[in-house]
Amino acid sequence: MVSSINMSKNVCVIGGGPSGLVAARELRKEGHNVVVFEQNHDVGGQWLYDPIVENEDPLGRDNFLKGKDLRWVVKTTAKTAMDKVVEEVYDAVVVATGHYSKPRLPKIKGMDAWRRRQIHSHIYRVPEPFRNEVVLVVGNSLSGQDISMELVDVAKEIHLSAKSLDISEGLIKVISKYDNLYLHPQIDSLHEDGRVLFIDGSWLIANTIIYCTGYSYSFPFLDTKGIVVVDDDRVGPLYEHTFPPSLAPSLSFIGIPRKLIGFPFFECQAKWISQLLSGKKTLPSWDEMMQSIEKFYHSTDVAGIPKHNTHDLANFEYCDKYADYIGFPHLEEWRKELCLSALRSSDVNLETYRDSYEDKEMLQEARKSPHFTQLGTEAFAP
Repeated sequence: MVSSINMSKNVCVIGGGPSGLVAARELRKEGHNVVVFEQNHDVGGQWLYDPIVENEDPLGRDNFLKGKDLRWVVKTTAKTAMDKVVEEVYDAVVVATGHYSKPRLPKIKGMDAWRRRQIHSHIYRVPEPFRNEVVLVVGNSLSGQDISMELVDVAKEIHLSAKSLDISEGLIKVISKYDNLYLHPQIDSLHEDGRVLFIDGSWLIANTIIYCTGYSYSFPFLDTKGIVVVDDDRVGPLYEHTFPPSLAPSLSFIGIPRKLIGFPFFECQAKWISQLLSGKKTLPSWDEMMQSIEKFYHSTDVAGIPKHNTHDLANFEYCDKYADYIGFPHLEEWRKELCLSALRSSDVNLETYRDSYEDKEMLQEARKSPHFTQLGTEAFAP
C-alpha cells in the first residue's frame, strides 16, 4: 500500500501540539477532511504551559486506534462526567504526539526503596519548593544544567550526577562560580536512610532527586498488531522516520526525529504526508522501503550509535533531503548558522548565551529573507 487515489481523505491527527497543528494545516490545504484529537483543554502540546503537574498522568488516557481493512477505527473518550466513548472510522491516521510525554527513568539499585522525594524534570516548574534542600540532579544535558542553575540561589546544595565527567567549558564555569554546586559520577545505589552512593565510592544524603534523564516514545493508544513497535526507543520499522511500510501511507508519524530544527522539519513531514494521501506523491515499494530502513539501521550499528539514539539525527542535511521529497526550500544558511552559533555559545557561556547578541548580522539577514512559512490568511481558510 504505497500510493493513494487522488481524492479527499478523512484523516485523524492525534495530538494538537506543534507537529499536529502543522499536519492539520497541510492536510486541509490538500483538501482532506481533518479531525485533531488533543488530550489537553487546548492546543499547543508542550508549549501549552501548565503550572501544576504534580498529579498528572503524563500519558493521558489510553484512547484506542486500530487498523481495519486499510481504514482506522478511532475510539475516543471525552473528558466529561459521562466519559462518553465515540467510535469513528478514518482513511488515515497521523500520529503527532511528540516525544516529551513519557519520562524515561534510569534503573538504579535501591530506587524503589529510597523513601525521599524523587521526581522527573517533566514536572519541575519553579525552584522555590526546593529551598534549603540538598538536591541531586541526575543528568547533565540541557534540562539538568538549566534546573541546576535555577536551584543555586534557593537550595542548600545541588549535586549534579553525570555519566561522564568530561563536561563543557560552560558547565565548568558554572560549577566553579557557585560553592553549593557539585559534580559527581554516576549513581551506584540508593539507600533507605537517604544516602546516595556514587560509583567512585563517595556518597551524600539528599532530600530530593530530580531525574533529568529524557523521555521515551510511547503510543499506548495505537494498535497495529505488532507491525509498529518501540524497542529501546527505536520506533520501527519506519521509512524515513515517518512511514511503517506495511501501513503506509494510511499511518504516519510526525515529530519522531530529535536533535534537529523541529518546526521546519515537521512542516516538511506534514507536506509529504498530505501530498501522498492526495496522490501527488508516491512512496517506493514495500521492499525498497524495508531495504532503506535496514540500511539505515546497519549504518547506525557500524557507527556505534546505541539503539535508543536511532532517531537522534542532529543533521541539517537530513532536513534538506526531506525537503527534496516535496520540492520545499532547503534551510537557509543563516538559519543553520543561528542554530550552530547558539550551540557554540552555550558550550562556552552556559549562563549568558540566551542574552548574547553576537549574531546581530545574521538576524538582520533573517529579517530580510521571506520566511518560507510566511502565508496569507487565505492559506488557513476552510
